[in-house]
Formats: sequence, structure tokens, C-alpha cells
Amino acid sequence: MLTAEDNALVTKVGAGTPMGETLRRYWLPALLARELPEPDCAPVRLRVLGENLVGFRDTNGDIGILDENCPHRLASLFLGRNEESGLRCVYHGWKFDVNGNCVDQMNEPIGFEDKIKVKAYQTFEAGDVIWVYMGPADKTPPTPSFEYTQVPETHRGVTKVWQESNWLQALEGGIDSSHAPILHRQIREGASSAGIQLSTPFVQGGAPIIEVDVTDYGYRYSGVRPLGEKEQYVRGYHFAMPFTQLRPSQIGRAGAPDRTIVAGHHWVPIDDDNCMVWNWTYSYGEKGLSEKERTMEGTANGWPNVDPDNQYRAKGNIRNNWLIDRDIQRTDTFTGIDGINAQDRGVQESMGSVVDRTREHLGPADTAIIATRKLLIEAVRDVAEGGSPRGAQTTSYYNARAIEKVFDGTLAWRDVMLPEMNPEDQRLPVA
Repeated sequence: MLTAEDNALVTKVGAGTPMGETLRRYWLPALLARELPEPDCAPVRLRVLGENLVGFRDTNGDIGILDENCPHRLASLFLGRNEESGLRCVYHGWKFDVNGNCVDQMNEPIGFEDKIKVKAYQTFEAGDVIWVYMGPADKTPPTPSFEYTQVPETHRGVTKVWQESNWLQALEGGIDSSHAPILHRQIREGASSAGIQLSTPFVQGGAPIIEVDVTDYGYRYSGVRPLGEKEQYVRGYHFAMPFTQLRPSQIGRAGAPDRTIVAGHHWVPIDDDNCMVWNWTYSYGEKGLSEKERTMEGTANGWPNVDPDNQYRAKGNIRNNWLIDRDIQRTDTFTGIDGINAQDRGVQESMGSVVDRTREHLGPADTAIIATRKLLIEAVRDVAEGGSPRGAQTTSYYNARAIEKVFDGTLAWRDVMLPEMNPEDQRLPVA
């Protein structure tokens, strides 16, 4: 468990808070590229780390992410006109370029635009995602280059969904390997509702032993499950600081072998009580993804379970009990909630917006969660002492890949898995 003080330390993300300043030292997913589909399209409102922002793509195709409030009388620039290489406030006509420079003042007989600037953040577009960097310019990290951002569009799918809980309990739920074959399982063969099938090694395997190897980008970890008398099923993941998981999907929920698919999440804080869960999947093989795989059908991470016109909020939420169906819970799935990730949101939101970690009772299955908390607290202290947090300035995660395999139970999993998970062994002592 964490003390109340450490729990507050790692969950509060506003400007000036220790964790907020730490998170601002990384590139953060901000918008789906399709939210700004073309030059001079409508601007988009967003909230990241407790800051209200507005994003726009200008006439040249360049992207700006600015403070939402015009520095004149604080009207929302979301209402602005995106025209002729700038975003113009509709209240008095002050206009700003993607770098936050004021370039025109319609209401002033003698303009003083050279003295006016709105806060603007660096942006970068890759992998169908618009990324933002909100930290000091002289500490700008290398641009994000996860493998999913490098494959063709036909091989990739990206979605996002608003979760009504603090970012850390969403992250901790995602990196928790032991819950998945319980929370997400079907309870009979041929069930119509989405879930992990009973015949898969994920469900057939025993309780996992979680092993964590700390790296310069975060850590890699594996859930090692005994499978029958002679085999083992090993799921190898990566955690890239501060909020990214790479998750294997070569076998899949239905147990189909020989897939070349990896999936994952970014859990980006909106504010102290909400986060945006980014979901991505990709194929690293010659074959691309099907439309069903690209849209993540059955996961509840896209339409019709998520409403993009309502800030990507989930239709199943605490106010309607996450649309739980007790009949389905009795006959088809362990939870009765439709969709793998809707099940995650349900249990994580049910804890309250910020869970009280002083009341927990952790066990060996929570090894990855314990490691995450240690690394986050370490990162906060590094920044407070003037250093860089783990993973912010490294590129070693660029080659990381999540892998799962079934193999002889007498073999050491690292010998079998690491050549595919990360060609350059960055293993450090466990934190």
C-alpha cells in the first residue's frame, strides 16, 4: 500500500504539483489526428493535466495547441475562426498562430500584437496521434516512436475513451496481468458476449508468477503461468514511463495462434479525477489488420460504445451501472458488462475517482504495480532534484515488442522471449 502522502504525490497532476511537473517532461498523446482532419478545419477543445486547451490545424497543415482562453478578455478560442494561418478569437478578433504569437488585433486602432502571446505547446504528429509536450523547452525529449507509430495505416488502429477515474488506477488496472483471465473471461464455450474464451491458455493456465526487469525506459515484465504438466504460458509486456503499456496479442482472446499483433494503452491524465485512455493495436507482420481489428470491435473502445461528440465519453458509466446485464453475467461472461475495456472501466471507476491506497492489501501478483509506484516516486524525486525522469530522454523503447508464447515448462522464459521482446538487453536490477 501507499501512505496517504505518497498517494497524493502520484495522483495529483496539475501545474506546479510534483507529479504534474514530472508528467510534463514527457510527450503526451493529445488528439487523434482525425480530430483535425484538414487545414483550416474546426478547432478542438481538450483538457490535459488539468489545463484547458484548444487544438487547430492551420492553413499550412501545421498544428497548434494553445491555452483555450484568449489573453484579451479570456473568451474561449474554441469558438474561434480558423483562417489564413491562424486562429482568430470571435470576441474582438485577436488572432494567434500555432506558436501562440498574436498576429492581428481587429479592434485596436494602433495594434500592439507584438507584445501579446498566448501559451502554446510543442506538437508532433505520428501514428494517427497528435502529441504535445508541455514541459521546459530545454528539456524536450526525443519524439515518440513506438512501433505502432511506424507501421502503415493499414496495420494500425487507434482509439480513445474518457475514463472517470484518476489516471493511476486506470494504469494500474491495465498493467495488472493476473486480473485479465478472471474479469474478462467467458463462462461458457460459444458465449455471444465478448470475452476471453475458456479454451485459451490465458484461462487454462494457473495463477501467474510476475517477474519484473527494470530498464532505462521503465520495465519489462512477464506473467509466467504453468500450463498442464509440461508446458508454460508466458505473456511478456513492457511498461514505458510514465503511462504506456505494450501488451501481447499474438494468441488472442480466442486462442488463435501465429498472429503478429501487439496492443497497448496510454493512460493520460485529464485532471486529478479523470483520464483519457488511449488504445492502440498493430500488426508487425506483412498482413495488415481487419476492419474489425482496427476499430477494436468487441472491446467497447470505439463506436457505438464511445461518443466522439461528447468528448469520447463512454455510454456505459457509473450513472447507468456500466450497463451491466445480470442475465449475461449468469450465463455468458464473468461480469455481465459488454466489452473487455468497458469491464476495466467499470471496476476501476467503481473504486471512486481517486482510490485510497492506504486500505489495500497487495500480494505477489501485484509485483508490477508495486514496481510502477516505485518508479513514479523515483521520477518525481529526480525532477525535484533537477534531473530527468526515467525514460524521458531515452529511445531504447523504440525496439520494444510485447510477446506471448506457450513452450516447454523446463525452459527459462528470458532465454525464449527476450530475443523477440527487446533485441538489446537493457535489464537492470529489480527496483
